[in-house]
Amino acid sequence: MKIIKKIEKAIQQKRTFCSFEYFPPKTPQGVNNLYDRFERMALLGPEFIDVTWNAGGVTSDLTIEICSNAQTVYGLETNMHLTCTNMPVEKIDHALREAKKSGVQNIFALRGDPPRGVKDWTKCENGFAYAIDLIRYIKKNYGDFFGIGVAGYPEVHPDSPSKEDDLRFLKEKVDAGGDFIISQYFYDVDLFLQWVKDCRAIGINCPILPGLLPIQTYDKFINMVRMNGTSVPDYILKDLEPIKEDDQAVKEYGIKLLTEMSKKLIANGIPGIHIYTMNLERSARVILENLGLAQSQEVVKPLPWNRSLKNNRLKENVRPIFWRNRIKSYIQRTDSWDEFPNGRWGDSRSPAFGEVNLHSSSSFRYSSEVCLEMWGKPEQTEDVYNVFASYLKGEIKALPWCETALHAESSVIRERLININKKGFLSINSQPSVNGVPSSDKIHGWGPKNGFVFQKAYLELFISPEKLEKLENAIKKDQYLSYYAINQKGNLKTNQVNESANAVTWGVFPGREIIQPTIVELVSFLAWKDEAFYLWNTWKSLYESNTKSYDIIDKISNEYYLINIVDNNFQREEKIYDILEEL
Repeated sequence: MKIIKKIEKAIQQKRTFCSFEYFPPKTPQGVNNLYDRFERMALLGPEFIDVTWNAGGVTSDLTIEICSNAQTVYGLETNMHLTCTNMPVEKIDHALREAKKSGVQNIFALRGDPPRGVKDWTKCENGFAYAIDLIRYIKKNYGDFFGIGVAGYPEVHPDSPSKEDDLRFLKEKVDAGGDFIISQYFYDVDLFLQWVKDCRAIGINCPILPGLLPIQTYDKFINMVRMNGTSVPDYILKDLEPIKEDDQAVKEYGIKLLTEMSKKLIANGIPGIHIYTMNLERSARVILENLGLAQSQEVVKPLPWNRSLKNNRLKENVRPIFWRNRIKSYIQRTDSWDEFPNGRWGDSRSPAFGEVNLHSSSSFRYSSEVCLEMWGKPEQTEDVYNVFASYLKGEIKALPWCETALHAESSVIRERLININKKGFLSINSQPSVNGVPSSDKIHGWGPKNGFVFQKAYLELFISPEKLEKLENAIKKDQYLSYYAINQKGNLKTNQVNESANAVTWGVFPGREIIQPTIVELVSFLAWKDEAFYLWNTWKSLYESNTKSYDIIDKISNEYYLINIVDNNFQREEKIYDILEEL
């Protein structure tokens, strides 16, 4: 969706909104940590996010990749920066094509800064001189597909001859196709408000969003305002002077300052705030909490998972539960499959259903060094059990099958999960039963307000053949439990007589059909099985072959079964764990 439509809707609803800006990190680990931040900060309900474009397009491919993942995987409406600096038309075309392909429908058009070490900005060969040239090119070649944001300078762009010229240039960008304006950061609210009035006086009528930069450290703050010629009211410098050596006190002061600035902006009719996060989370989160702008559960979570905003997935409303902890992998795996009835791929009759490059779809987000630090060097099978238990305790942050922390809803069964993992029932996915909890519930809730949500207890784990045999005998005694189990060789065991999908999460809402967004089915389980077993290699590859650690992981991977269990009686609690503990 074009960001201007979202802004206009928020203004119509008289709802103050927020947005965030990020930049491409310099290391692969930094990129992975940024994705973790996306997941957490999405809960704050930003209307959109920006991702910057390095001067000269040095990180252009990374910017495109981050924008694509933000839009496709994390369901964040993304505004991709695009600059003229060292960008011939060929590079610009490539960036625009990739953005469109990924469903990114918003471009922030900038002239850009000179490359590092270059004093004066110059146009590159076969490139553009000004942002307005870029805007006109986008409009000429892509029509109305892209929404376009432009930058404004409350204190005049350093290269503009005068304030009047600067305002005139801004109006020309808006008239050429700019939908909204985001300002350079500032610390003088009165100066910004006067600038907005000046914009309105010359006919700039589009939304103008204030850019706010939280203060993180005193030295960095001073360097940045000096470098950009930003005015700082005397009272701010006076307040900072006695605490400038205390980074924590400076950070807290920055939060308080931007909270008060935001209150004044909102009181004067500014519709929303844009926070330059510097890829940091806490300051932005606390500012929004102070303002009461952290969005409600109903706004943030329309489904139990973030909806992808890629064009061919916009209607997706059902997913197999197996990939819940590896969303990116699921989307990559299914993206080229050509049938999405009810939001999932079709059956094996689809010509696009087939083998997937596991090396691509199963890549793990943490480096080998980080993984080795988390998982250690197991000397016996029980050491592997303890690694799984450590993840559940929050002592380590990931397993190959679980790239983020334990879901909040699984935390209510955390102790029982820890107990069974210590005994060799190695869980990788779980959810407790829920019987008609309000959709506004902070842990289990999702979907529109005034609804009720339900879910069946679900557990997915790796177990030895001996444990599986005992578990199958126990399941036979309970009419409500269903399961699929399979080993790496493909030996399938189940008590199901047909292959129809089994809804494990659903919701009932006023004036709507029942929504069943999470399912278990055989076809998707068989597709997941290859990846689930392949991920043991992520662990095994940390060790030299013929070492104890290598042999232990290899033995588990080759011998254990992957099993999912559904308790179809959602009115009872934790029966699955009662059975496992008895075993």
